[in-house]
Amino acid sequence: MAMNPFVGTVRRLLCALGAFATLAGLTGHVSAQPYPSRPIRLVVPFTAGGANDIVARLIQPDLEKALGQPIVIENKPAASGIVGTDQVAKAAPDGYSLLMAFTTHTVNPAVNAKLPYDAERDLAPVILIGKSPLLFIVNPKVPARTIAEFVALAKASPGKFNYGTPGAASQAHLLVALWSRLAGIEMQHVPYRGGAPAVLGTVAGEVQFTVMSPLASLAQINAGALRAIASGSAARDPHFPDLPTVAESGFPGFEAVAWVGLFTTAGTPKEIVDRLNAEVNRIIREPSIAAKFDEQGLTPAGGTPAEFGAFVSRELRRWKDAARAANVAAE
Repeated sequence: MAMNPFVGTVRRLLCALGAFATLAGLTGHVSAQPYPSRPIRLVVPFTAGGANDIVARLIQPDLEKALGQPIVIENKPAASGIVGTDQVAKAAPDGYSLLMAFTTHTVNPAVNAKLPYDAERDLAPVILIGKSPLLFIVNPKVPARTIAEFVALAKASPGKFNYGTPGAASQAHLLVALWSRLAGIEMQHVPYRGGAPAVLGTVAGEVQFTVMSPLASLAQINAGALRAIASGSAARDPHFPDLPTVAESGFPGFEAVAWVGLFTTAGTPKEIVDRLNAEVNRIIREPSIAAKFDEQGLTPAGGTPAEFGAFVSRELRRWKDAARAANVAAE
C-alpha cells in the first residue's frame, strides 16, 4: 500500500527536527564545560613588589592547585591602577579575568571625575583578602623617631622634606595631604609608579618620608634601611606592639589602613564567584599562608562577596569625603 506523500513529508520533517534537537543538546553539553577549563589571568594593576602583587604571588600556587588551571599574573602598572582595573572591568564575564586590587581601587573614583569604568557597577567583588595598617616611615638619616620629632623638624624647615607615594592622587597622597594640614607642616610630594619604587626612593634618600603598607616596606624596615615612626591603625597593631599609632601621637581619630581584595568582571555567574570565594577563604586560613601573611604584617580577612561589596561601598564614600577635605584630585 503506497504511503501518502503528505504523511511521508511530515515524518521526514519530524526525523530532521529530532536529529537537530539531539545535535543541539550534544553541542550545548560540550560547550558547557566546568569552570575553569583553561588558564586564568590575575591582573595586578601595579608594579611587582607592591602590596597586592605580594598577596597575588602568595596565594597563586594554592589557587592553581585548587582550580586545576594555571593562574597567570599580569602586572599592569599605569595610571594608579586604572589601566589594569579597566581591563578586567571590560573583560568577558566568565571568571577568567581576576583583579587583585589595593585600597587605591576605592580612592581612584574619589579623585578622578571621569574613569573608564564604574568601580561598583563594572566589577564583581569576590573576597576581602586582608588588611594592614599603613606605616609612617622615614629615611634613617632623618633624626626623628616619633611623629612629634618629625613634625618639629618639618616646622623648623618648611619645604625641606619630600614625601614619596605610589602615585599622584593615591591613598598615600590623600593621607599625607590630610595629615600635613592637621600637623601644620609643608612637604613636597614626589609621586612614583607604584609602592615598591616609592619604598626604594625613600631608602635611597630621594624622599625622606612616606606612608606605606608593611607588605611593601617591612623587609626594608627590618633591615634598618627604613624607620617606622607610627602606625595608622586605630589601636596598636599586634605585629607592631611597640609602635605608637598616629592617633595616640597627637592626632586623635586619624586612621590609615590598607586592604587587598579580589574582584572579577561584573556579570560573572554567581556559582563561579562563589567558587573563587570559597577557595580563597580556605587558602588564607591555611597555617602556611597565614604565617606568610603574618610575616608581611597582614591580617587575613575573608568573608562573603556581599560583605566585601558592602565594605567597598563604605570605602568609596569615605575616600570621596577625604578627597574633598584634602582638596586632592588627579591631574
